[in-house]
Amino acid sequence: MNRRTAIRQLATLILSTASLAEAQQAGKIFRIGFLDGGTAAGTANLVKAFLQELSKLGWIDGKNFTIEYRFSEGKPERRPQLAADLVRLKVDLIVTTGTAAALDAKKATGTIPILMVNPGDPVGDGLVASLARPGGNVTGFSSLSNELNTKRLEILKDAVPQLARVGLLRASAASSQMKYLTPAAAYLKLKLEEIDTQLDAKGLERAFQTAKQKQVGAIMTVTTGSIFAERKRIVELANKYRLPAIYFSKEFVDEGGLMFYGADYEDLYRKAAHYVDRILKGKMPADLPVQQATKFEFIINLKAAKQIGITLPYELLARANKVIK
Repeated sequence: MNRRTAIRQLATLILSTASLAEAQQAGKIFRIGFLDGGTAAGTANLVKAFLQELSKLGWIDGKNFTIEYRFSEGKPERRPQLAADLVRLKVDLIVTTGTAAALDAKKATGTIPILMVNPGDPVGDGLVASLARPGGNVTGFSSLSNELNTKRLEILKDAVPQLARVGLLRASAASSQMKYLTPAAAYLKLKLEEIDTQLDAKGLERAFQTAKQKQVGAIMTVTTGSIFAERKRIVELANKYRLPAIYFSKEFVDEGGLMFYGADYEDLYRKAAHYVDRILKGKMPADLPVQQATKFEFIINLKAAKQIGITLPYELLARANKVIK
């Protein structure tokens, strides 16, 4: 690095620090946009973890920042408009849940910083150039959902040794997830029955009726915020139709679901709060590497197993971090 470049970078740092100090002295209230494909109720526990961590860092909602929440409530056609709405409000930062919301936000703005939480394959989906050097205005935390979906399929096979058909509930194209799931199913000699699912009461019921008609022996879902928001109803239907299932979030097991394997989503949202802190203090998203989930859990609910009428192999139970009896 030559002397002129070093001086220029130092000057930029001083100016950005001074600007932040001026904003704080003037009592500026930063505006954060929050874009999610699910519902406010369905995402409440994640938002709570996010706000609690922000509070530890000195960010108090209503005092030095506010959040503009936008939930598409399981209707993907609404997301682009909601993203555009946040851009029109000139928010200082947009936090997004999942791949689809991040893509919509990126299409809506190339300048406002975007902090994505839970995308499965941010590089493959074109959200960032690379994990180490994201470039542009997007960074965040990946849940590794694409890779973990294949592991969930393997666990499902271990749980039901005679399994031949798996029903896959999908509320969107989820093309990046299918790139991993399709070859994994073939390797495990499983027939993957893709079931397009409308995330309302009637649509979910129809999806499970379709699963029974297709004679599937178990189910799983693609990983999306909109499906996460409907976890209570999905678990109820899986138990009603006596279908073994594995889920991508432990909150499904909290609602009475059979099994969970995956990343700790609350942990990702707590980590996201630290990136919010850095971005609002002047750090550019391009300079913040995309981080991947590092905290994983495998939970089995024996109460659900009894309700469904399935006996899980001892070897599988021994692999779980937690067994609910």
